[in-house]
Amino acid sequence: MASLQERNGSFRVLFCWHGKLESFTLGKVERSEAEAKAAQVDYFLMRLKQRLITLPDGADIVSFVQHDGKPLDQPTLPEAPRKAVNLGHLKDRYLAMLGNGTIESNSLDTCKLHLSHFCRMLGDGFPLAELSASHLQEYVNARASAKVSPVTIRKELTTFRAAWNWGGTFELTSGNFPNLGLRFPKSDEKPPFMTRVEIQRQIDAGANPKPLWDCLYLQSKEVESLLKHVRKATVHGWVYPLFVFAAHTGARRSELIRALVADVYFASNTVLIREKKRRRGERTTRRVPLTPLLKKVLRDWLKEHPGGPYLFCHFGEVARSKKRSRTTGHLNEKVRPTSQKERAATVKNRVAPGPSALTRNEVHDHFKRALSGSDWKVVRGLHCLRHSFISACASKGVDQRLIQEWCGHVDEQTSRRYRHLWPSTQQEAIKRVFA
Repeated sequence: MASLQERNGSFRVLFCWHGKLESFTLGKVERSEAEAKAAQVDYFLMRLKQRLITLPDGADIVSFVQHDGKPLDQPTLPEAPRKAVNLGHLKDRYLAMLGNGTIESNSLDTCKLHLSHFCRMLGDGFPLAELSASHLQEYVNARASAKVSPVTIRKELTTFRAAWNWGGTFELTSGNFPNLGLRFPKSDEKPPFMTRVEIQRQIDAGANPKPLWDCLYLQSKEVESLLKHVRKATVHGWVYPLFVFAAHTGARRSELIRALVADVYFASNTVLIREKKRRRGERTTRRVPLTPLLKKVLRDWLKEHPGGPYLFCHFGEVARSKKRSRTTGHLNEKVRPTSQKERAATVKNRVAPGPSALTRNEVHDHFKRALSGSDWKVVRGLHCLRHSFISACASKGVDQRLIQEWCGHVDEQTSRRYRHLWPSTQQEAIKRVFA
């Protein structure tokens, strides 16, 4: 008996023939029309079983019932060729689609960078119909020769494949992405997360310092010392509270930038973290308890907060900022000043921009400025403080479920990657076993 399957308004007819499930698509039609076709298929199957009609030689059962049992020897017209689509067109269309808020700005910038590499090496005018595995293998070889890591090359190909698959929906590409059989250079396993002492020992032994410092996490006393240094070294009032927030909540940089004043609940000693990585296509939140230090620092910061909804913001000039430096502003003069006197007067009279959310470049720049010239300059970014927070929680025996809730981890594999306990804690544990 024939049955119907509906998906997104499109119908498909399913039936059994000689013990095998067969099907064909009707498309987006009225349900009554789909039901009538299913009944017709049942009728033809019954007539075939009763031997009142026969299946023509060379005809398959699907085409026979789909075309109302008519002979299929009529010549078919050749399919009109599709308009040639080049790589540059696919890139522009795909990025325009992603720009509607589907992904975060950081991820969008990464997609732009990845596809730009392909356009640079293959050419914007490269016809997609000619793309083959040999082209992709040449790309892999060229990027490997440029000392690009195999992990990065795979990510670039993943971006291209996503664009290709998206293009198939809109008839920009056809067929499967030709990446089957590609060969990549061997990659080195990332070093485990290590303390500063462990990293320095390896560097003294001749190891490459760059990948090692990326795996740094700080112990509690080191975090405390770093925060004391930042408090003395920073000029802008938002920098120290931002460091303390990152070190005492494990929040990511993007989550720090999105934080609002209204997200801090002093009465319940919690802070709301606005996340975008937990579930695809949905903005989620999590709550983290306020530590005594973080609570005090935020209270002091809010007394001098310049206003606006964002928890970390700045009013006035910010060095090396495209939004808040003296060389930029919010005046759009129709006539550019020509003399030195006119230019000086224009700069003096500029209106300083009001409080607004910090950009990721501003946060990173002032992170580096706060640690520049100190013993903490080896800390690569705020994510090190996230590693340190998780490590401190795990080493003190905090329940894994609480760590997952506070830090927004999504699965056991991700959580296990962060559970790098302090060496002293591991030694104490093994001593208890073999005491």
